[in-house]
Amino acid sequence: MALSVKLEVFEGPLDLLLHLIDKNKIDIYDIPIVLITEQYMDYIKKMETEDMNVMSEFLLMAATLLDIKCKMLLPKDETVTDEEEEDPRAELVQKLLEYKMYKYMSFELKDMSMNASKNIYKAPTIPEEVAAYREPVDYETLLGEVNLQKLNEIFKETMRRREDKIDPIRSKFGNIEKDEIDLDAKTEYIKSYLWREKKVSFRELLEKQGSKMEIIVAFLIVLELIKIGLIKIKQNDLFDDIIIKVMDVSQEEFLGAQVGEDNGED
Repeated sequence: MALSVKLEVFEGPLDLLLHLIDKNKIDIYDIPIVLITEQYMDYIKKMETEDMNVMSEFLLMAATLLDIKCKMLLPKDETVTDEEEEDPRAELVQKLLEYKMYKYMSFELKDMSMNASKNIYKAPTIPEEVAAYREPVDYETLLGEVNLQKLNEIFKETMRRREDKIDPIRSKFGNIEKDEIDLDAKTEYIKSYLWREKKVSFRELLEKQGSKMEIIVAFLIVLELIKIGLIKIKQNDLFDDIIIKVMDVSQEEFLGAQVGEDNGED
């Protein structure tokens, strides 16, 4: 009765070298190149493959091992110290270490993939009443230490800064006309600006307005947005700038909110 022998399949020459190192329990940093080369040559002689691309990779590694073996058999240069002499195996060791790292990483990913396939996820089934619930706004907590007096002080300071920028001569040129402000357009502009920035300085928002009337309208719009709970304001210290921050709401809810309308409150 014939005895059948099954050779192991290796993914490449580095995989075969790692197998031989593990099989012989060799320190990868101190490879006995003569032993490994002999065993490597025995393996590729037993390989049966018609794919020349695959076979050429193993033959190239065999040539590399023979080259290293020849370099190690050469007599040492007495003028070169052990520290300065380069180990012919160094480059091969580095490649083996890199290949071993990626190989074990592939095992880890394979295990993670197998474990993930055992998990079953359930689609959310939240009742509409619960999903539509919005926590009531506590205006005292929302405002914190900020009050109308502090807001008024910032408003006056912003107005003074704008007045300082006015040219006392050229400001008198031309006709004085009444400012016509589209309240809806200004509201949409401020809401879009706040939604885009998420967190802005109250002073900078007022300074972006073009006239006193626009500053007043922007100031009132901010108060209305605080009232309906779409934004909150914060001031770290007594005289610090007030920061406006958008609440955690959807874009549709924020931009579609009606400002200044009667919400049924007395």
